[in-house]
Amino acid sequence: MRREQILAAAKRVFAANGFHATTIADVARQAGVSYGIVYWYFDNKEALFRSLMDGEEQALRTHIGQSVLERALHPGDPDLTVTAIKQALRATLGFFESRPDSARILFRDSLSFSDNFARHLFDIYERFIGDIEAALVAAQEGGQVIQGPARIMAYSVAALVGQVTLRRLVTDDGLTTDQVADFLVEFILNGILAR
Repeated sequence: MRREQILAAAKRVFAANGFHATTIADVARQAGVSYGIVYWYFDNKEALFRSLMDGEEQALRTHIGQSVLERALHPGDPDLTVTAIKQALRATLGFFESRPDSARILFRDSLSFSDNFARHLFDIYERFIGDIEAALVAAQEGGQVIQGPARIMAYSVAALVGQVTLRRLVTDDGLTTDQVADFLVEFILNGILAR
């Protein structure tokens, strides 16, 4: 219970101040615990941050749901593939919109981290890229998406979602999460050329 309380406080403080400007004292104050209690659970700020990011990765994976990924990995019909992609995008966008502090840390602040943390976030990001790539390869094999470098396609999808998520943190575009997800699926599948 205390550990989760500290992690929740750390997420708020890291999102507000950035990693470098945040101190253990800031986290302790936000959590309403003593400085020493934070150190009881975490050796240092780096260990706290690493634990926070690992928890966020697991929470996102749980939120998206393995069943969505499995449907995308076994395409048998184009409608099912499109439905799975929409569900995955809705879940991803919904996750970050319900957890803006997570989005700020991952999308806004990640470039300012030291090599050690940048590597840790890169590894998290790469696991998601691997999931997207596997779904794209399966869809390519089923003839449902164009042939091409699946890894580059996966990066493109992830970059698009990341940038849209970051923009929606600071700008109200008047669209619901479902509307944005539907548009992104349409854009990803059909591009910008009029048909």
